[in-house]
Amino acid sequence: MERFGEKLRVLRDRRGITVRQLASILEIKSHSHIVGLEANKHKPSADLILKIADFFKVTTDQLMRDDLEI
Repeated sequence: MERFGEKLRVLRDRRGITVRQLASILEIKSHSHIVGLEANKHKPSADLILKIADFFKVTTDQLMRDDLEI
């Protein structure tokens, strides 16, 4: 899970969306939470992992396992 933040940033960049846009899409009140996730300062909840996987059309394993690429 050490690469979660990196993977999230890559997925967001591929879609061409901002941190604020992603926070809105995922119904997160503060975009700073996304910034914290991308910096690996915050750990995502199980619910948030599911939302992220669904939005970006990746598996939760791809997000959480460091040995799997996105």
